Amino acid sequence: MSPFSRRAFTAGALASLLTACGGREATAPPPKTPPRPVPVKGARPLGRSVPVRLLIPAIGVDTPVIRLGLAADGTVRVPPVTAHDRAGWYRHSPTPGQTGPAVLLGHVTVGPYGDGVFRHLARLHRGDRIVARLENGTAAEFAVTSVRTIPKTDFPADDVYGNVNRPELRLITCGGARTGDGYADNVIVFAALSGAGSPTPGER
Repeated sequence: MSPFSRRAFTAGALASLLTACGGREATAPPPKTPPRPVPVKGARPLGRSVPVRLLIPAIGVDTPVIRLGLAADGTVRVPPVTAHDRAGWYRHSPTPGQTGPAVLLGHVTVGPYGDGVFRHLARLHRGDRIVARLENGTAAEFAVTSVRTIPKTDFPADDVYGNVNRPELRLITCGGARTGDGYADNVIVFAALSGAGSPTPGER
């Protein structure tokens, strides 16, 4: 991730997620240093190719992926609230499989339409499989290394957006207790590249 995109993402992503989930806007607090995700060995980085679909078999996710940029106020855009909810990839982050943290955002709920595409993200466990289908036909496969539910007032910006020396994935949504303003927490899934190949049957 470039210095510009990291600054923009760190400053804007938390505010975007709070707004999308009905919370008050806020800025990220000073980053803390909780343990890093558990390594997954043996996967080589992939070339750049935009993600077009995301599959998480353990929680029944099979969604198109849209591209997200920055809004006019400098915050990161989130997917639109629609009946056909989709995940979104922040286009200033690496693509899934490139070295660095590829970041995807999704809703836990979508207002009158009910559950969002990441409604059950907190149910994932270490080792669960995530597949990002890329524009070039490659299926980048990731293994979950950790799942964290973090108060929005203590968002771990450096762990989520900071540079890493291997291909990793971040999935982010709202979670925790429902409040009058939305949700109290963010659910963050950390995953590392475990392999790549052609799409398997049933995942086209």
